[in-house]
Amino acid sequence: EIPTFPADAKGLATRASSGKVLNAIAKHIPWMIGGSADLAPSNNTLLTFPDAGHFAANNYAGRNLHYGIREHAMGAISNGLALTGLRPYAGTFLVFSDYMRPSIRLAALMELPVLYIFTHDSIGVGEDGPTHQPVEHVAALRAIPHLVVIRPADANEVAEAYRVALHMRRNPVALILTRQNLPTLDRSQLGSAAGLACGAYILAEASKSPPDVILIGTGSEVAVCLAARELLAQEGIAARVVSMPSWELFESQPEEYRRSVLPPEVPARVAVEAGISQGWERYLGARGIFVGMKGFGASAPAGVLMKHFGITPENVAAAAKKSLGQA
Repeated sequence: EIPTFPADAKGLATRASSGKVLNAIAKHIPWMIGGSADLAPSNNTLLTFPDAGHFAANNYAGRNLHYGIREHAMGAISNGLALTGLRPYAGTFLVFSDYMRPSIRLAALMELPVLYIFTHDSIGVGEDGPTHQPVEHVAALRAIPHLVVIRPADANEVAEAYRVALHMRRNPVALILTRQNLPTLDRSQLGSAAGLACGAYILAEASKSPPDVILIGTGSEVAVCLAARELLAQEGIAARVVSMPSWELFESQPEEYRRSVLPPEVPARVAVEAGISQGWERYLGARGIFVGMKGFGASAPAGVLMKHFGITPENVAAAAKKSLGQA
């Protein structure tokens, strides 16, 4: 009963689609149990189906755990639950993953399939300001061996991310989800969301082969890449858009597949992510350009911030031309 989501320009925040998928799944997996560090409504981690209940001293059958504001303890308890054979999930804002990093690292070291649901994933948090806007946190999580980090681009990538995560037996998985709405992409015109299982896939092909330039995006920035592709097409530049929700899944694919998505003969590349550039050089090469964050965020609505920090279709198109040597 994992849901599919119809194409919708307004779409859903990936935290919201995550909540729908989580409830559909947990209803059929009685040993799935979890909660949030006092942020369940914001993380959309509350199980709301009949009989889900709340774990308490007088109700050990409850499926919803209320941890309070203590991320490290939540992570440690999740590890213990995984060791007993249960399937735990733990939710909080991405910026607070720092507080539970030691327990995440231990889950990776102990090969425990804990599911982390990290929401409010970028400067798209908006008015909460730079204290709550993660910029280095995705890179920090990617640095942990055996942790699989997945940043879905829309609701259907979220559904596929859960499908992948539930098959993981020896790896913890971190889902990186938005506060703001993202368009649900029209899969009749674009690549299937099932490509998420490969870590990266061709979402929109160029008008010629090989393409002139490759635009690589994750999460909320995939839609920015698609819009930049249209701008480049107006100037006769053929751009391929690659959705890359998970480096770890991509690196586990055969070399032949990886080269088909990111062919070495196409050195003009742009990576777009509302975080720091650390690690992206492996996919960008010598001529590639990163469009993202170079410092902390600011307090303003999400759309204003994206424009202020240059995470826009126009800036991505300009970076593509620069990578092609046309700037």
